[in-house]
Amino acid sequence: MDQQTQTELEAAAFRRLVAHLDERKDVQNIDLMILAGFCRNCLSKWYKAAADDQGVEISYEEACEQVYGMPYSEWKKLHQQPATPEQLAAFQATQKPK
Repeated sequence: MDQQTQTELEAAAFRRLVAHLDERKDVQNIDLMILAGFCRNCLSKWYKAAADDQGVEISYEEACEQVYGMPYSEWKKLHQQPATPEQLAAFQATQKPK
């Protein structure tokens, strides 16, 4: 497979992942962190890092908007629920001692 095709496929897969997460607003970031070790914020940070690597100027807030489909502050107001004690405990259990 040539590099251009690989890049296009990776970009398409990323867009599908973001669309899937947008369809599943019921899945909270903490749930993603517990189960998969990453969340929408991680994707935003990776997007920003990729832009930085390519010399593309984009703020973290703009990267979040690419992943969330709206400003993160708005998404939080509309969709983010407070973490339950059970979620917090499960998340803590996934953290490796440093």
